[in-house]
Amino acid sequence: MASVQETVLSVPDVSCEHCVKTINGALQNLSGVESVATDIPSKTVHLRYDPSKVSLEKVEAVLDDAGYTIAK
Repeated sequence: MASVQETVLSVPDVSCEHCVKTINGALQNLSGVESVATDIPSKTVHLRYDPSKVSLEKVEAVLDDAGYTIAK
């Protein structure tokens, strides 16, 4: 069985419910993403994913396309 990983991404542009819906919608469509939880107060995205199916680079590219940048 593939190991599921969890990560927390810092996304400074998260400010409202629209942001949450956009980010969650974009990431939930990715194959290999198990769950997405975007938190407005902490401006973070909690992600559970299967790294054998989707890379963090891919996640970052999808977020970038949606208009959100991950802070390094």
